[in-house]
Formats: sequence, C-alpha cells, structure tokens
Amino acid sequence: MLSAVGTGSILFTPRVGSVYQYDLFWILVLVVFFMWVMIKEMARFSVVTGKTMLDGMSKLPGPKNWAVWIIFIPQLFAAAVGIAGLSAIVGSAFSGFFQGVPSYFAIGTIVISILITTIGNYMQIENISKVLGAILMGIVIFSAYVVFPDFNTILAGLKPSVPKEVDLYVILPWIGTILAGSMGIVWFSYWISTRGFGGGFENQLKDDEIPSEVAKMSTHKVDKKKDLDEWIKIVDTTALVGVVGGFIIITSFLILGSELLAPKGILPSGSDVAIDLSKLFSNVWGESGKFIILVAIIIALGGSVLANQDGWGRSFADMSYILGRNSFFRSQFFASFTNFTKLFGVNLNKAKHLKKFYILTITGVIPIIIITLFKDPVAIMSASGIIAAMHTPFIVLTALLVNIKLLPKEYRPSLFYILMMTFSGIFYLGFALLYIF
Repeated sequence: MLSAVGTGSILFTPRVGSVYQYDLFWILVLVVFFMWVMIKEMARFSVVTGKTMLDGMSKLPGPKNWAVWIIFIPQLFAAAVGIAGLSAIVGSAFSGFFQGVPSYFAIGTIVISILITTIGNYMQIENISKVLGAILMGIVIFSAYVVFPDFNTILAGLKPSVPKEVDLYVILPWIGTILAGSMGIVWFSYWISTRGFGGGFENQLKDDEIPSEVAKMSTHKVDKKKDLDEWIKIVDTTALVGVVGGFIIITSFLILGSELLAPKGILPSGSDVAIDLSKLFSNVWGESGKFIILVAIIIALGGSVLANQDGWGRSFADMSYILGRNSFFRSQFFASFTNFTKLFGVNLNKAKHLKKFYILTITGVIPIIIITLFKDPVAIMSASGIIAAMHTPFIVLTALLVNIKLLPKEYRPSLFYILMMTFSGIFYLGFALLYIF
C-alpha cells in the first residue's frame, strides 16, 4: 500500500483534480476495483505453484517465451523513463530548498538510490519505504480533511460522465499509474511469495541455468488444499487492504487538487512542478506548507525510486533467467559480453550480479542520460505512465490465460473473476487505443 504512493498520487492526481475536479472520480473508483482484482489474480498463480507469474507466462503455448519477450522489451524502456521521471520530480523538490539546477539533484538521487539498492536488501528497502510513506499519508489525509468539500460534491463524481474537453495527456498517465503500473501488478506476486504466502518460491533451476534471485527466497511447502484455500483468502484480504489504503491517499490528493489548484487555474508542470505542487498545502499550513509538500515529495518519491529500482532489477534478472533458455542468451556474443563484465567483478550468471547490472544500467545510467536530455519531469513521467496504461491490458489478459491454462481446476479463478479480469483488460486497452488514435 505504501509503495503504491508514487507519481499517480502525488503528480498526476492533483493535475486531474486541477482540470476536472471530481468529474473523473468514478474512474478512480473503477480502476481501484480493477486493481484489486488484478493483483490478487496475479498472486493466485504464485500462491498455488510457488513460481512467479513470469515463469507461468513462459510456459504458455506458442513461440517460446513469446509473452515474456513482449513484457521484457517495453519494460526496459518503461523502467528507464520511469526512474528518470521520479528522480526528476525529486530533483525539482530539492531545488525548492537549495539553489541549484534540478537535474543535478535528480542525478544525485539516482546515484544515492543505486548505492542503497545494490548494497542493501529488499527488506531494508521496504522498511525505509514504510516509514517515508507513513509520514506522507498522515500529512496528506489531514490536509484533505481540512479543505474537505461538501460530501455531495464528491459523490456527484461517481456518476459516469465524459468531460466536454478530454485531454488524454492529463488523463491517461493518471490511469496508468493509479496504485500500480503494469509491472507493479506483477511485483505483487513477488511480494506475497517473499512473505511466505502459499507455496513460496521453489528452486526449479538446473545447474547450467542463470540462477533466479527468487530461488533463494523462503520455501514454504503446502500440500493440503484447505491450507491453500486459506492462503488465497489471506491474499484477497491483503490486496483489499492495500487498494483501500491507496484509494484513501489518492482521493486525498484529488481533493487537494480540486480545492486548492483548480480555483487558481494551476496545472503542475515543467521543471518547477514541485513548486506548483507545494501550493497544495499553502492554504492549509501557511508558508510552512511549501516545505511540508516538498519534504513529502522527496520522501515519498525518493522511496519510490528505491522500490522501483529494486523491483525492476529483480524482475529483469528473473526474466533473463527465463529467457536464458533462449538461444540468444546462450550465444557466443552473450558469452563474450559476460566474460567482459567479469573483468569488473560482475558475473552475469549470478542472480545478485545480474540484478545489480540492470539497476546500474537500465535504472541508473540510462535515466541519467534521459534527465540530461529532457528537462521536463512531467513529460518524462507522462511517457512512462502512458506505456504502463498501454502495457497493462496485455499483462492482465495474459495472466488470466496462465491461471486458466496452467492451474489445477480447483484453483482456477471463478467465472466472476474471469469476467472482471477481462473487463479490466478491455478497459485499459480502450484507453490505450483511444490515445493512439
């Protein structure tokens, strides 16, 4: 729940509130419901089988690893752009405190995060994110309470309607980042297995394969159907707590954007986006409100940089293991590249080294280049959000196919969840096609 407090909450929700007030509140409620269905169904496969959803996708009929490839390639771009955007907004917030170029602070954020994610471990990162997110939650909820409008004003937004002027550049990145992006949905299956839910992750690897990071995690053997049924119920509840908590946070930001930014015609954008966002709290906390929101941006999005670097690094390492069965990863070129990296003490045949390699390159060096070339954090994050919105329907519908095709009959999703997963995939697909059109 806490790690879901990211750009969808802090950046894009106030922008939507500033332009449309509560007119799109019904979309938020709908997406939160779909998100609950999606993440719990994504976790179903891991609870029952003890394997990642990505591993399940690799076993689908058709060309070898076709589903994993379709996820892997776009997410390399999404990861680089996403980390660049998050860090750029953090850099903008730092520049509100200190005199300096925002991009320099953004680069510094990336470098510090790399050191933490490559030296530390996941539990430490999660604990840091918990503390930072909890501070932000308290500040935002109280601020929204202070400026809370008439309750009927918000309820009116539950009626589905289409605004007269639709700006998809404002709406689509918001939809793509509410609670979790496309890969955030996948990461939930990693999280519940790391926690020992259900079967945990089992070591299914051969000696000549690239070891998966998750193979070293807890192995919790569960054989009885009754136990697995109970674990599935726990996952359902865990997912529900997560999305309800996230919904409260996002609604709070929507209220702040609608009540404080919309009347002044402020649309947070450009390299000074953090300064624009600081006006969210100025009417509530006075002059100190500026510093409160800047600190909130730094701690919340700084925590998101850590969590996303760790999540993408872990996922890319796992996908590389899966694709390692493919001829390219067994080619002479890849072998030569691996030998070259060993000169620097990096062995890409080891999971922890492979994860660090992706963190350093895809979520490190490349985002720094992007920040250097493109100065607008909103434009960078909008690109990442749009990718997430366009990629989500494929991930969701493919995960549904995995659960139907590969799980034992008694653990397959019911007709209700099959329909809801299908509707959620179509929902995201509709927005993606609309934006392309």
